[in-house]
Amino acid sequence: MSGKHVFYFTSSEHYVYRWSRHALELDARFEADEEGLAEFRDFLAHQKGALFYVVADLAGEDFHEDQIPYLRGGDRQAVVQRRLAQRYRDTRLATALPLGQITGERRNERLLLTSFTNAEQFTPWLDALVDSDAKLAGVYSVPLIAPALASRLGARSGRAFLITHNRAGLRQCYIDDGRLRFSRLERTGNMPPESLAAFVRSETMRLAQYLGGLRALPRDGPPVLVLVVAPPGQRAVFEQALVSDTRLTFRALDADQAARTVGVRRAAGTFAEQLYLHLVVGKPPKQQFARREERRGYRIWQLQRGIAVAGAIGFAACALYAGANWLDAMSLHSRTESEQRQARAATEQYERITASFPVTQTTTDNLKATVVEFRKIAARSSTPEGSFIHLSKVLDDFPQIELDRLTWRIGLPVENEREAPPVPVATTTGSATDQTAELLEIGGRVNATQRSDYRGITAQVQRLAAALSTGSSYRVLRTQLPFDITSQGTLTGDIGAAEAGEAPRFTIVLVRTLK
Repeated sequence: MSGKHVFYFTSSEHYVYRWSRHALELDARFEADEEGLAEFRDFLAHQKGALFYVVADLAGEDFHEDQIPYLRGGDRQAVVQRRLAQRYRDTRLATALPLGQITGERRNERLLLTSFTNAEQFTPWLDALVDSDAKLAGVYSVPLIAPALASRLGARSGRAFLITHNRAGLRQCYIDDGRLRFSRLERTGNMPPESLAAFVRSETMRLAQYLGGLRALPRDGPPVLVLVVAPPGQRAVFEQALVSDTRLTFRALDADQAARTVGVRRAAGTFAEQLYLHLVVGKPPKQQFARREERRGYRIWQLQRGIAVAGAIGFAACALYAGANWLDAMSLHSRTESEQRQARAATEQYERITASFPVTQTTTDNLKATVVEFRKIAARSSTPEGSFIHLSKVLDDFPQIELDRLTWRIGLPVENEREAPPVPVATTTGSATDQTAELLEIGGRVNATQRSDYRGITAQVQRLAAALSTGSSYRVLRTQLPFDITSQGTLTGDIGAAEAGEAPRFTIVLVRTLK
């Protein structure tokens, strides 16, 4: 039978609890003798694949504070194992709890070395569990779980005592800032509530004196919080007996109230060990006593579970992706059907319209081609309005220029445009349409300048030509200056003698290619 089980180990009796529906149920009980060990082996034979958490609640635990150099990785592990071997004869059930770092001239790490002084009573049961087909999740002690329980009950920081009445006896744990520092177990027997409350107070005072002698508990510090989990219905009795003073501040909690705080749904008894057992299943502490080879089956189970969870997550992601693609496909199919309906409606409308056309001697394709060509011809046709507007805007900046004539036509832009015959607007098709251009011949004269200043007149004409071709689609095809300034021309006579003659004339030809 697979599942989670908690093996609660005491010096007199051992209990196996089954974890079912987030609650513990007593599954078996064994005596601490050879007959009980044989029964335990028979019990494990029927628990193939089950997961076991072992919680020991024994007297005679050893706690020793030590320091090691601040190390990491394998070096730290080697130093810790060496310190445990120096402290304990049998290191199988020994571990080291970190207590923080010490900063100073030398950086060290504080450790709390802990083990069982009488491990022989424990090892045969642990061997039976390791040799079976069950998986060992870890070997814990009640003190290792105490910091988590104290945090749940309200002692999250500072110094505190946690006192609980378990089956094994009265468990006292000293916790400093969430870390275990010391623990002890005292047998109680069948004490009445009043005697148990008085015993709790006396033992707590003894524990405080003992820790003060070890300098683990400052004498002049603030009062230490003492959390006492009273048996069910006995909180008033404990509050009456536990009177706070300058060193200890007692706070009594009913066992049922503590169980609800921890999250226990169904109590498996009247003792407080159920709080520790519930926490070890829900969130076990990192430190425990079992060796790595003893937990090999548990590690394999964790790996298998991780692979299964990763596979489930991957399957869920693939399912979501497939669902998203399916929704996209359905949406695309719907849009396709809508487009097809619109196409059929447009086709039917087109057929109705074409049916009302008059009967022609040609096909519809020929009519389409004719309309397309007509639109091309209309787009390539031009009027002189745009050219005249461009010229008038430029002439606003040249008041000294006086126009004599304007000649606009459509033709082929050649260097000597007089050799190119005009192309009629309506016949600009065929191969010539790729070079057909709009030509504007501008003739005029330059006023407000001395007629003898041929350099100034020439400069005015050149600036006008540059202005007409700058920032527009027009370019200057040819410019005829008032004077022949080329190397082939000849200047003769006195050009300044004819002051009374007319102003020099010029000619500029602009061209714009039709698109």
